[in-house]
Amino acid sequence: MGDMTDARLAPGDLAPDFTLDDQDGAPVTLSLLRGTKVVLYFYPEAMTPGCTTEACDFRDNLNSFKSAGIRVIGVSKDDVAKLKRFTDRDRLNFSVLSDTDLAVQRAYGVWGEKMLYGKTVVGAIRSTFVIGADGRIEKAMYNVKATGHVARVRRELGLDAA
Repeated sequence: MGDMTDARLAPGDLAPDFTLDDQDGAPVTLSLLRGTKVVLYFYPEAMTPGCTTEACDFRDNLNSFKSAGIRVIGVSKDDVAKLKRFTDRDRLNFSVLSDTDLAVQRAYGVWGEKMLYGKTVVGAIRSTFVIGADGRIEKAMYNVKATGHVARVRRELGLDAA
């Protein structure tokens, strides 16, 4: 259990930088997105029901984020090939990134113990971060629910329903 992190990021913290490949194998580097507000969300596994619900919610609401100049990016431990299947199947219109070695999930404090069907397991804790154009964390939401989460993010950002 020594590889888990209890580090939690808080508003005002500099968002840990990273470069990860997206579903097309193209690298995405967080620090290169400075000047753009980013909604960075971590989910346990592509193609599972909750993660699909959440991803499709972001997909269906993407215009309201885009029109506010906000970039949505998902991150999971899935490899690029699986992410490609996920985006093709659900016609996702935003980047999902592959963090197979968990380095980014650990840096954001989202890899750790969680309850699953009444048992304690180690995995990705569904979490969302709003990162300002200056690269600092504006909101850190840990342990979120898949259903209704995107509506909450939109409310917190003051976005109108598209």
